[in-house]
Amino acid sequence: MGNKVQLIDKVRRCVAVSAAKSVTFGVRTLRLGAASVLPGSIARRIQPDIMRSLSQQVKKGIILIAGTNGKTTTSLLLRTMLEEEGYRVAHNSTGANLENGLVTALMESSNLVGNLNVDYAILEVDENIVAKVLQPIQPTVILCLNLFRDQLDRYGEVDSISKRWTKAISTLSPETVVIPNADDPTLSYLGQQLSQKVVFFGLTEPEKYLEAIPHAVDSIYCPNCGHSLDYQGVYLSHLGDYTCPQCGFAKSEPTLKSREWEQVLVGLYNKYNTLAAATAAKELGIDEANIRTSIPKFQPAFGRAEELNINGKKVRILLSKNPVGTNETIRVVTESSNKTTLLVLNDRVQDGEDVSWIWDVDTEKLVQRGGTLVVSGDRVYDMALRLRYSQKSIDHNLNLIVEEDLRQAITIALDNTELNETLHILPTYTAMLDVREALTGKKIR
Repeated sequence: MGNKVQLIDKVRRCVAVSAAKSVTFGVRTLRLGAASVLPGSIARRIQPDIMRSLSQQVKKGIILIAGTNGKTTTSLLLRTMLEEEGYRVAHNSTGANLENGLVTALMESSNLVGNLNVDYAILEVDENIVAKVLQPIQPTVILCLNLFRDQLDRYGEVDSISKRWTKAISTLSPETVVIPNADDPTLSYLGQQLSQKVVFFGLTEPEKYLEAIPHAVDSIYCPNCGHSLDYQGVYLSHLGDYTCPQCGFAKSEPTLKSREWEQVLVGLYNKYNTLAAATAAKELGIDEANIRTSIPKFQPAFGRAEELNINGKKVRILLSKNPVGTNETIRVVTESSNKTTLLVLNDRVQDGEDVSWIWDVDTEKLVQRGGTLVVSGDRVYDMALRLRYSQKSIDHNLNLIVEEDLRQAITIALDNTELNETLHILPTYTAMLDVREALTGKKIR
């Protein structure tokens, strides 16, 4: 009976993968998109358990990467480290991080009958589906990067997500390695509750503390007793060094000393991504010297501190999709000497339809430095209004340009950028795709 069930499963998997790959070929041939989601949807209809069937074939293990910010950069960093060691890696590199996207990525590395021949699979997973996919995937390593408010119309507050993560992870094999961000109180507490092997990453550089806690703060209360945490300093949002004066809960000790590690991209948030990937690579048995050698070879994903040369001018795209991420990209801009910035705000499904988060962004810092700010996107006037409010109490020399048409806005921003300067573009997710298409002529879907 068991052999018959296995045969039926294999036949259904074969049909599912063959059908999905045919769809992939058609979509890409007709240039209808990247086919990063639809093939997985079709395969799951034919074989509902195909995620488990494919996952079980990964030879050395699956690394699941979850968090609000940094999934794509961390995933690509870790992939670089593994591939430099000669490993074959499956990866949902398009950023499709829901169930259908995960299945599509695994099928991408399989043959027509659904046989998978890879050493590792790196799956970046939307924080809201982590609990749903842990059992079929059975990851070897789980990287928990951070938890911030993001698309509240879909997800709700970070506490509810962390509770679901803790409950789901606790059912996994004790050999599972969990790597939380020690600087995030919610995730540090999560790691302290688990029976699995837990190692932490985080910053150990007090000289990089912010001068004050920013507006975009999500978790400054003790996850154990609810008392206000005593922060020695914060690096970004609620990530920092902290203790609870009431129950004694404190930040866990990171395994790597962050000062000793090279930062691969601009922005302090990318230091976290580097440390997360390096910690995971060490747990997977990669020699530290080889990890360090592979970091400079890393190429950023589209829109994540990606740099382009347009008509002899340098353009840097910094994805800005929630309060914390946008505050950090603003920090990158204000720490540079470049005076022109383009902000593009959309409210499509992938962005989150609630754009009220822009009022938690410290746009005053952009306004205060002056220069030229060009605003565009589907919600151009919402962003323009936010910037106008930022101007009210600040003595500034700001040239604010509001342009509905994105291509025209890009042209205006480039015209205001000197040849020796960099134009920083801060778009939400779908806006980033539109910006890249306008700049390069290539559509990414």
